This record gives sequence, C-alpha cells and structure tokens, in this order.
Amino acid sequence: MARKFPPRKKVCPFLKDPELVEKISYKNPDFLARFLSPFGRIVPRRITGVSAKYHRALVREIKRARMLALLPFAVRDDRR
Repeated sequence: MARKFPPRKKVCPFLKDPELVEKISYKNPDFLARFLSPFGRIVPRRITGVSAKYHRALVREIKRARMLALLPFAVRDDRR
C-alpha cells in the first residue's frame, strides 16, 4: 500500500528553539534521556531530526553523563 502523502521534513528542535542549546549538558540527564531509547541506546539523527552539529554535542554530553553514572550505559532486559 502506497503512502498518500510524502513524509514531513523533520526540523531540528535546536534550530527551532535556540534556548534548548543551553540544556545540552551532562548536568541535565533528564533532558538527555529524551534522546535515548528505552534500552539506553542513543537514538539516531534520522529518527530524532537533530542536525549533525547538535547531534555530536548530544552524543558527547550523553557519554559524559554515562561516565558519571547519571545515565545508564544499557538497560537490563529481564524478559528472558
């Protein structure tokens, strides 16, 4: 079944609202957790719509927060 409409172009939330750029910090794990999957993996740019510049900054700060144990490296899956 074909799509009726073309997919909408994703707009970077950091370009739309410049105040969000100040929130990109390892000290703000609640904000960074928005860019993690339920399993603790970093969600790719093509899914979130974040530009390359800000995605690199997000990845850097997420990794810093992980090293300080503010964010998990992985979430354990107890379904097995």
